[in-house]
Amino acid sequence: MDFTYSAQDEEFRREFRSWLEANLPAHERKSRIDLMQDETEEGYGRRLDWHRKMHAAGWVGISWPKQYGGRGVSLTQALIYYEELAATRAPRLVNTLGIMMVGPTLMQFGTEEQKKRYVPKILSAEEIWCQGYSEPNAGSDVASLQTRAVEEGDYFVVNGQKVWTSDAHRADLCILLVRTDPHVPKHQGLSYLVVDMHSPGVTVRPLVQISGAKGFNEVFFQDVKVPRQNLVGEKNQGWKVAVGTLMFERVGIGERANMTGLVEELIALAQAVERNGASAWEDSSVRQTIARFACEAEALKYTVYRQITRQIKGLPPGPEGSVLKLTASELNLRISQFALELLGPLGQLDYRAPYAIDGGIWSYRAMAARALTIAGGTSEIQRNIIGERVLGLPKG
Repeated sequence: MDFTYSAQDEEFRREFRSWLEANLPAHERKSRIDLMQDETEEGYGRRLDWHRKMHAAGWVGISWPKQYGGRGVSLTQALIYYEELAATRAPRLVNTLGIMMVGPTLMQFGTEEQKKRYVPKILSAEEIWCQGYSEPNAGSDVASLQTRAVEEGDYFVVNGQKVWTSDAHRADLCILLVRTDPHVPKHQGLSYLVVDMHSPGVTVRPLVQISGAKGFNEVFFQDVKVPRQNLVGEKNQGWKVAVGTLMFERVGIGERANMTGLVEELIALAQAVERNGASAWEDSSVRQTIARFACEAEALKYTVYRQITRQIKGLPPGPEGSVLKLTASELNLRISQFALELLGPLGQLDYRAPYAIDGGIWSYRAMAARALTIAGGTSEIQRNIIGERVLGLPKG
């Protein structure tokens, strides 16, 4: 791997960094908490305003082709983009799933009518998207799903349930994987639909997590009519499209697998709290533990570089996506748990509680971190993928 950036790349970094410094207020540069955070309507409104500001300046969907509203930047410039966002602790955009997964899927598999109808409003956040894959009895094995879609004239009529649907409570549209032929092997009878979440028969119910967050939801479909032109790809060939979406997700997760900032926050915490009458940072065992975390964070960074290098060389996606997803989510969990050890009894104070160190963010993270080892493919599934498909180990 060549770790040097070109002159064009460095100019891109300077341009984006200067724009962030000029447009991101200091009070918005906050400690980031997890994707499933408990967010007030006011907080969401601020993120939406930030998204629109970024979009107006051309800083949303930068890796998208120019014809679809992106900048068509290089892979290395996309990496720089996420590094700079992480460094400034900028607020998350509001339509991450749409930008990372839906847009690229529609560009590759959608009809021209679908591209014209849906793609432009993804970057502008005029329409928010969610993903309807997992079901109560088909989480890790998505192909076992039972939500049915029966073709009736110009419509598919959908009945069933989805679960763990992030942002469904705010979504306007959903990419929905359904079973359209129950008489063939499970991977062959699936279809991929775009569903209007405001359609009659769609019910969204929040799932409150231990952290108090309500970003996950369960969604019920009762005789929901979906126009036939909302079919993405061919009928009964939806698995191919669904896998394409997951590949875009893996790449997107990899680009964002930056844990260095979290380690830096942990160092600051260790320096601030006391342990045995002195700063916890003075304890060599604490420093050694954090040093291990820092080494793992650096290894993650270089794994991202390895993934980008494969793409630059025109090679197909490798195992890096699964490795990054597994190790980043597990590292995040271990860091959050260690932070509670440092806090001791103070770790019992809730998020935003009076007198809580760092606003109680560490107790929130510790409770929320487990969700990220499940979302986007469980750690167990990622280990199976790596063991069987990468290392060639026998199935257990």
